[in-house]
Amino acid sequence: MAKVTFKGNPVTLVGNEVKVGDVAPNFTVLANDLSPVTLDDTKGFVRLISVVPSIDTGVCDAQTRRFNEEAGSIEGVKVLTISVDLPFAQKRWCAANGLENVVTLSDHRDVSFGQAYGVLIQELRLLARAVFVVDRNDRVTYVEYVSEATNHPNYEAAIEAAKQAAQQ
Repeated sequence: MAKVTFKGNPVTLVGNEVKVGDVAPNFTVLANDLSPVTLDDTKGFVRLISVVPSIDTGVCDAQTRRFNEEAGSIEGVKVLTISVDLPFAQKRWCAANGLENVVTLSDHRDVSFGQAYGVLIQELRLLARAVFVVDRNDRVTYVEYVSEATNHPNYEAAIEAAKQAAQQ
């Protein structure tokens, strides 16, 4: 299992660690209108899945913006931002920040994504910061579990992985 800290303190991740080459696990999260969304709903696209502890914090805000600005412009790539924030809070954040095309998804109800991808922080019921790229055939082509949940991910590597997956 990936080793992660939150503000310097070790945390326990619940679920299964995902590795490059794995078939991406399916999950069920909620859209802003409370409708269920699964990995299958974006089949045929490359998915850059940006996982954040809470969208309403500085690093999570920056991560969401950066991936949506850069990876969102790559043809054939969908950027999904997943947190355990309530769908209402995610929708309010998007509106307050003038971001209309950001896909925010809530894992609040079932923590289905958190467990399937091994990012659920047991002690906090938050998701650890991570990035996954899933190709059109549902194969995982990039994985980053950020070792300190308050740090930024490697944006360049993830965006490059999404570009490569989109070209195949």
